[in-house]
Formats: sequence, structure tokens, C-alpha cells
Amino acid sequence: MKAIRSGIVAAALGAMAFGFCTPGLLAQGNSTNASPNGADAGAKVAAINMRAAIANTSEGKQAAAELETQFSARRRELEDLNKKIDDLRQRLTAGEKTLSDEGKQRLTVEGQRLTRQFERRQNEFQEDLNDAQSDVISRIGSRMVGVLAKYAPSKGYGAVLDNSSQSTPVMYASADITQDVVKAYDEAYPVKSGADGKTTAKPGAKPSGQ
Repeated sequence: MKAIRSGIVAAALGAMAFGFCTPGLLAQGNSTNASPNGADAGAKVAAINMRAAIANTSEGKQAAAELETQFSARRRELEDLNKKIDDLRQRLTAGEKTLSDEGKQRLTVEGQRLTRQFERRQNEFQEDLNDAQSDVISRIGSRMVGVLAKYAPSKGYGAVLDNSSQSTPVMYASADITQDVVKAYDEAYPVKSGADGKTTAKPGAKPSGQ
């Protein structure tokens, strides 16, 4: 009975947990990058949660929905395998005193086989999901840095710090511009519905100001 271990599907597809490491993005100001109120760029410091910003763009939300669809069948397969393992474990527990030694051995061997299969497929699932998420993060993250590099000096910010990492917390900044940058990103990279009804980001869009 101890040989059968119940597994738990680790991936939560309903909400993408994006991570993007940008401890600080410096937007150096000059005479052409003055803020509208006349203050030189560099006078203010802002904070942004890059993880939340990436996830909350229209493109990020659409990517999350597409990954949910792409991986849902494999997730259900893992859930079915996990249920079979639980059922075998319950049969062993219920038959502790009634099953023959041969019957117990048969259920135990079957449980071991399903557990190995579950663990292998779960690992493959998680690796493929991580790779797919990383592609999305890299694409949106690199574009967002470009949007931010235009947005920050135009608003008089000389530095923008990422507060999404607990290892590098931002104790104080003059403003949090996460939502403003998400809006700027969506304007620079709008999503559109294709002929197949899917929504995709326009590949040729450029951040405003370029």
C-alpha cells in the first residue's frame, strides 16, 4: 500500500505566474526628454511590477488563455491518472483484511506502474509549460522594456525599479507606473482577432514615440 503515492498536478494554468528579472531600468534623461512640467528627466524615481504588468497586458491575457487551451488536454490526462492511483490506494486500504496476498501484490504493482507514468508525464507537462511561458515572457518582456524606455523619460522619470522580486524590494518610489505602462503597451502592441477568431498581437507594431 505504501508503494502507491498520490500525485498532485502542480501546474495552475488558470493564472500565469510570470516572472521577469529587471532589478532596475535606468532611463537617462537629457534636454530632449524633459517632463511636461519642466522638470528634467532623472528627477523622479518610479516603481513597476513587471510580473503583473506582463500578465495584465491584453497580449499577456490572451497568451494565458491560449496556453490554457493548449495544455488542458494534458492536464486532464494527469488528473485522470491521479484519480486511478487514488482509486487503487483506496482499494488496497479497503481490502487490507479481505484481499489475498496475490491480489494485494497485483494492485501494488499496478499502482507503481501508474505512479511512474504519472510522474514522467507530469515532468514533461511542466517542462513544456515552462518553456511555453518563457517564450511569452521573453516576447512581451523585451517589448515592454522598450515601451518603458520611451514612457519613463517622457514623464520625467530618471529611474524605474522593478518591485516584483522579493529579493530586491523597492522601499520607496515617487510613483507606481505599472498600470500606466500596461496601457502604453496595449496601445503600442494592440491585439486583433484573426480570421480563425483567435486574438493575436500585431507583430509589426512599435512603441509610440519611435
